[in-house]
Amino acid sequence: MILADFAARADLRRSLHLEWAGLAHRPSTVSYALAVLAGALLALSFPKFGHPAVAWVALVPLVVALGSGAGVVLGLRLGLVAGAVGFAGTIYWTGEVVQQFGGLPTPLAIFAMLLLALYMALYTGAATAATGLLAQKVGLRGLAVLPAAWVAGEYLRGWFFGGFPWTPLGGSQATVLPVAQLASLTGVYGLSLLVVMVNVLLGAALLRRGRQALLMLVATAVLGGGVWAWGSARIADGRLTRTGTPLTVGLVQGNIEQTAKWDPRLADAILSDHLALTRDAVSRGAAYVLWPESSTPFMLEEDPEGQRVHALARELHVPLLIGSDEVKRLPLRLYNAAHLIGPTGSTEAIYRKMHLVPFGEFIPLKGLLSFVTPIVESLAEFVPGTETVMLPVNGHPTSTSICYEVVYPELVRDAVLRGSELLTTITNDAWYGRTSAPYQHFESAMLRAIEQGRYLARSANTGISGIVDPYGRVTLRSGLFERVALVGEVRLIQERTVYGRCGDVVPWLCLAATIVALLAALGSRSQA
Repeated sequence: MILADFAARADLRRSLHLEWAGLAHRPSTVSYALAVLAGALLALSFPKFGHPAVAWVALVPLVVALGSGAGVVLGLRLGLVAGAVGFAGTIYWTGEVVQQFGGLPTPLAIFAMLLLALYMALYTGAATAATGLLAQKVGLRGLAVLPAAWVAGEYLRGWFFGGFPWTPLGGSQATVLPVAQLASLTGVYGLSLLVVMVNVLLGAALLRRGRQALLMLVATAVLGGGVWAWGSARIADGRLTRTGTPLTVGLVQGNIEQTAKWDPRLADAILSDHLALTRDAVSRGAAYVLWPESSTPFMLEEDPEGQRVHALARELHVPLLIGSDEVKRLPLRLYNAAHLIGPTGSTEAIYRKMHLVPFGEFIPLKGLLSFVTPIVESLAEFVPGTETVMLPVNGHPTSTSICYEVVYPELVRDAVLRGSELLTTITNDAWYGRTSAPYQHFESAMLRAIEQGRYLARSANTGISGIVDPYGRVTLRSGLFERVALVGEVRLIQERTVYGRCGDVVPWLCLAATIVALLAALGSRSQA
């Protein structure tokens, strides 16, 4: 009886294994359902509705669906489905923005959001198509290419057509600080590589059995545990918080509604409010004060009212970083800019935003987009800046990123290579209301601090404003939609992290590994 029972259980295990492995061979409803589940879990890996723990299993259903021998076409389809669902769940707020501020009807706004999600999913689909090809050639071993292909896709998404590197999978770990320390070595893409590797190991363990499955689970535990232990030790050391020159920073959060920002009847009240908040911050010790992006209800250097800001800097004898549009004539050019006004009241430097927001600050392929006519006609298009500009504060070079520029790791790294000892970012997230966008945006800034080993100070019109230390710890943070002046200490640091010195080696290696694996597979096919 015991032997018979044992044999029956063995048969059951073999049967279950064959069922799991067979999923990837059948372009069935089950395979697509698993892809949809993976997309939903990807969305739930990010704030504000998700949790970073979900990311570690989010791709497991997709890995199971790919299985062995999925092929290029099915792999592409599954990746498109998972990516489209996942991105729609994370960038849903873009539909609300173009509806409320672009004048699009709700159905058209939803369509525009889904179109963007589908475009972003193309990179996911390319990664899963490559994995499907390898899986078809070499079986489950082909799944090993997915981490490299996934990271290569994320990296390329940040470059093509101006780039939109929002919510890379590694970004989900910004608040899991022991894990997030890996970004100081590899950047956010190294975090993505780690998360996808764990997903592949867990998914492959479901498709394997016995000793092989156990080894994969052990490898997962060793990999994750090793990163956690190293990151915890790095945080405990905390050396970067004891080096450099201390500086007390003030962050102005005026909490001005987007519909009120350019109302001429409110201009005096808005400016007076920012001046008062600045005085409050300086009275509490601030030696450098940041205003948000486009914080003045006029062009600072064009309007006579701008002299009140210059006069305040002279009176308080502190440098001010002011977000305000700038215009240049002959030829006419409009910039989204950050103006550094020195303690003497003179303008000492101007940084012009280089990465503009598609459909927010310029219209890509404008002639082809007749369906967004309300936006095209109402938008005053900006011109991108051409260089990273250092902002001298008390003799120390600092830098800033305007709005979503902070999601570009290489842009922030370039500032550090040019000598920046303090990272700042100014933004106006009033566009996004209480959606997930302000939370996702803030966590992106947290990762830039870890990557570069720098303090980061963030001033946001409606929040979230705050200070992040070089280990990603938030030492000061505002809430959304509150009027406040925050004051906290940062340090001006000169040391560089491994990632700061080496840059995006990981995604380039991933891209190379993916290409080599595909060429090998195609070469093997042609010989066959």
